[in-house]
Amino acid sequence: MADAKSLLESIARSFGYIYGREKGVRVNTISQSPTMTTAGSGVKGMEHLMDFSNKMSPLGNANADECADYCVMMFSDFTRKVTMQNLYHDGGFSSMGMSLRAMNQYSKGLEEYTDENGHIIYG
Repeated sequence: MADAKSLLESIARSFGYIYGREKGVRVNTISQSPTMTTAGSGVKGMEHLMDFSNKMSPLGNANADECADYCVMMFSDFTRKVTMQNLYHDGGFSSMGMSLRAMNQYSKGLEEYTDENGHIIYG
């Protein structure tokens, strides 16, 4: 997923320059909070990721409706000079290291996510 996101951001910058110069069109990407979708609901541990990001984010996770509002705002004249950017809409999650609240929650251990040999099970 990280590779696909990086590629998309690169395309937005490249096309943003071309379409900005030639057509006056703005091209941006939006990095949304973890959001439960049909695809996301099939990911093992998604509810833990959503809980973690909600605890880490100073403003909490942004839901799908709030993201839609943000997208609509990007079409307004208030953002007429915003282009070639990856814009975060994640309640501050992308700027956090580790919050005390999240550290307390997740310092309880990873025992439930380990196999019989004590190795962490990823995915």
